[in-house]
Amino acid sequence: MISLGILLFAAKIFAELFARIKLPVVLGELVAGIIVGPFALGGLVMFQDKPIVNLDETVRTIGEMSAVVILFIAGLEITPREFLRGGASAFTVGAIGVAVPFFLGYFVFLQFGLAALESMLIATALTATSIAISVQVLTELGRIRAKEARLIIGAAIVDDILAIAVLSVVTTMVQTGNVTPAITDIVFLILKILGIFAALLVGAIFLIPRLLHVERLWKSRGSIEGIATAAFFAAAGIAAFVGLSPIVGAFAVGMAIASTRVIHRIEEYVDKLQIIFAPLFFAIIGAQVDLRGVNADVLLIAGALIAVAIGSKMVGCGLPALLFLKDRNKSMKVGIGMISRGEVGLIVAGVGVSSGALTGNIYTAIIIMVAATTIITPIWLKSAYRKDPPEPAAPEQQKTEE
Repeated sequence: MISLGILLFAAKIFAELFARIKLPVVLGELVAGIIVGPFALGGLVMFQDKPIVNLDETVRTIGEMSAVVILFIAGLEITPREFLRGGASAFTVGAIGVAVPFFLGYFVFLQFGLAALESMLIATALTATSIAISVQVLTELGRIRAKEARLIIGAAIVDDILAIAVLSVVTTMVQTGNVTPAITDIVFLILKILGIFAALLVGAIFLIPRLLHVERLWKSRGSIEGIATAAFFAAAGIAAFVGLSPIVGAFAVGMAIASTRVIHRIEEYVDKLQIIFAPLFFAIIGAQVDLRGVNADVLLIAGALIAVAIGSKMVGCGLPALLFLKDRNKSMKVGIGMISRGEVGLIVAGVGVSSGALTGNIYTAIIIMVAATTIITPIWLKSAYRKDPPEPAAPEQQKTEE
């Protein structure tokens, strides 16, 4: 409880500070976590023989729950029809955005003299986008409904699903020591995971509106909001149980609610949830950054990782986006919005180091890469939008002004 109180308090203080100096609020929340985390100031004060900010299982679980809330809110911005309409573009950008970082990372780190399995683990850590960062920045800028924002979100969901598939394959390799599994096994696993997501999405679209529209059932205050919350946490749990990221299930329920009659009521409710869960999520992510093991070798590998992380998403996502958006400026924003790495990178680092497949230096370098891309993305994305001309007023607003 003390850890959560300190993290939330620090996140809001730094959010205020960064807002005043016109930097992304989410960046302030991340920096707050790094400063008061157990590897910095939070480790200097001891309470019951532990650091006063202690990232125990409870705190990490609340961080995961916060990510689920953020992605449910992102899902509310896209109806199923809009998601399917952008399906080809989202799938193309998301799929290439996984393939380019994976293969580029694998071949680059083979040249560093690393073993094939170690290079493969590093490549896997480079695949998945941490969409929560970009969603928060786009919301803060009021651009969440822009074409490129919708493509970022759709592609990031595809990206996340495929990255989980890659992670599943590579984790199996680590556990068995087999670095050359049959191609048919890999294809089957990826198709299975895509099928599970499709089933989750169809199930949510079919069930959730029917549940929420039975108005005679929901008379007491907060029932609709409570049912919606239960639904997205349940879907997140089901997604995790079948091997997907929990955020995929929450996003599917958000999309299902986006086309219901109660959408405005739910949006008012989740605005309040976001005030608490978003800063907590980013502060907890920041608090996991441990820079104590940094040396010259780590910095060299981390520098190469960061360069591949940025370049591979700009090429793997930005260029394919140009085919669909027909606008170089918007396509570049898609590339920028996909740069941030997060949970999957941290999971890969943990699996690798605990199994002995990754050395301590590589583990620290991956953590630095995740932290650096998480810090770079909001700054660069906000800067890219700052150069844009003001958006034209919506038709309703123009009529009102006339």
